[in-house]
Amino acid sequence: MCAHQTQCSATDSFAAHVVAAHPEQGWSLLCDGVIVFDDTGELLPDGRVVEPHRVTAGLTVAA
Repeated sequence: MCAHQTQCSATDSFAAHVVAAHPEQGWSLLCDGVIVFDDTGELLPDGRVVEPHRVTAGLTVAA
């Protein structure tokens, strides 16, 4: 799927490039066929789902 010189691995979506961005809909298509959602979840080309993996900030207490 990747057309650039160094093809991306299907298991390393961090190296893949965005080929179609739809921020108004909350998703982007990467060159390796992975769809990445704004909530950090992913839909892989083979149909598997990667659950969202957000980092939650600690609670702030105001005095």
